[in-house]
Amino acid sequence: MTKIIAVTMGDPAGIGPEIIIKALAEGELSGTPAVVVGCAATFRRILALGITPAAELRIIDDVSQAHFAPGVINVIDEPLADPQTLVPGKVQKEAGDLAYRCVKRATELAMAGHVQAIATAPLNKEAMHSAGHIYPGHTELLAKLTGSRDYAMVLYTDKLKVIHVTTHIALRKFLDTLNAGRVETVIQMADTFLRRVGYENPRIAVAGVNPHAGENGLFGDEEIRIVGPSVEKMKAKGINVAGPCPPDTVFLQTYEGMYDMVVAMYHDQGHIPLKLMGFYDGVNITAGLPFIRTSADHGTAFDIAWTGKAKSESMAISIQLAVQLA
Repeated sequence: MTKIIAVTMGDPAGIGPEIIIKALAEGELSGTPAVVVGCAATFRRILALGITPAAELRIIDDVSQAHFAPGVINVIDEPLADPQTLVPGKVQKEAGDLAYRCVKRATELAMAGHVQAIATAPLNKEAMHSAGHIYPGHTELLAKLTGSRDYAMVLYTDKLKVIHVTTHIALRKFLDTLNAGRVETVIQMADTFLRRVGYENPRIAVAGVNPHAGENGLFGDEEIRIVGPSVEKMKAKGINVAGPCPPDTVFLQTYEGMYDMVVAMYHDQGHIPLKLMGFYDGVNITAGLPFIRTSADHGTAFDIAWTGKAKSESMAISIQLAVQLA
């Protein structure tokens, strides 16, 4: 049976519609078994600008109606109330609401088994919040929609993979709430995820919290009280894990092949090295959901929306990876 994925439009005022068309209209992903959930009228507006490859939009009501062929993009229409009033590159409540509805619709398709994975284009948190959908980002929204309790953000490239203990919280709150249970859970999720994508004996490194991983308590004791004991506990369960490792070197070591994944403690600790080394081909994956979810690892880029300047590599790789993992 063909494994079908759903691709969500993201914020329609951003680069999402444009990079989806670029990814699916031509090249090796043309004809991919993907259905796009989004506003068909907005896709037509983008195509009329001539900034993307030409494509045939096939509007469908159900996944079973999809026809996968080169140059054809199957769209389950999730319309804006007035598509012609949408302003590119601007935060708008209607756009935030549409981005939320696209994720909700795709999740329903995945939970019902009609699609086997989801690839999401970027949404704008301010726009989504203005529409009354108060979530820090895709990861937390998908967890809520699926009832998932243990989940984590994974950033994925061929040479560097990072999973996060925390993501969208203030750094001060992270320090106040860091606990052994969460660190152990994320180490387990890292091992499970890597095995799921083909690693027989995953090698996991756990980054420390403080400079030089605390330098034996000189620069902080979180490594002694929390991170170190968590690593030892998971080692005793048979997981190949090392740490706490100095954060300023462990990402390079992983990039050069010493480890298969880094457990990062907080958002920027993991995002900065990965985006430096793989900004255009990085993929965001939510581990711990009932289905595979991937995403382009960048934002809505309002400053270049609907201009043709947006690069589609990360979106294309996220779609390709969703198909492979499905």
